[in-house]
Amino acid sequence: MPKIGVLLNGCGNIDGGDIHEAALTLLYLAQAGGEYFIFAPDVSFEAINFITKQPAGETRSTLLEAARIARGEISDLKDVSEKDMDALVIPGGLGAIKNLSDFATKGENAAILPDVARIIREVNDAGKPVGAVCIAPALLALALGDKKPKITIGDDMGTAQKLEALGAEHAACNVDEICVDEANNLITTSAYMQGPGIADIAKGIEKLCREVVKRA
Repeated sequence: MPKIGVLLNGCGNIDGGDIHEAALTLLYLAQAGGEYFIFAPDVSFEAINFITKQPAGETRSTLLEAARIARGEISDLKDVSEKDMDALVIPGGLGAIKNLSDFATKGENAAILPDVARIIREVNDAGKPVGAVCIAPALLALALGDKKPKITIGDDMGTAQKLEALGAEHAACNVDEICVDEANNLITTSAYMQGPGIADIAKGIEKLCREVVKRA
């Protein structure tokens, strides 16, 4: 049974990890025959009030927030290496470009957390598959831009242009499709970058998880 590492970035699509995408990823990895384990970096972020969509006036930890999704079974990214997994999957949510990187504010001039770049690079250099959902493919562009990764975030051409400025090749895809980069062993799908609902995003996420487990 392949072991799949799942990198989360908080809990809540506006300031962390998208809960729908994370839960569907865990479900479909398990249904495809994978054994998953969850980890996240321990960094602080500004929490958002999800009703008002305004800052809540407090900071939280990505690790502690992601532990809510993981039901407490979670590791700190700093203690994780590619040797712990046969593949890596990164669900989306704005935390991917706010907490794991600053792509949300800096676009093609963004930086990625060193430990996030490390784990992506380690897994990729080992020839193991990496899957990324929604806006999380931006992390692949940031970590692997020199390898010209082929990725999709759907059909948002403005964001796609910023990813291509980082060295990525963007492929426009529908929400129920996956983009497979055979050369780099990457699998991506757009999910809530296109939506519109959970039943729609589930189709692409299921395909991604099955492809990752098959390759692992």
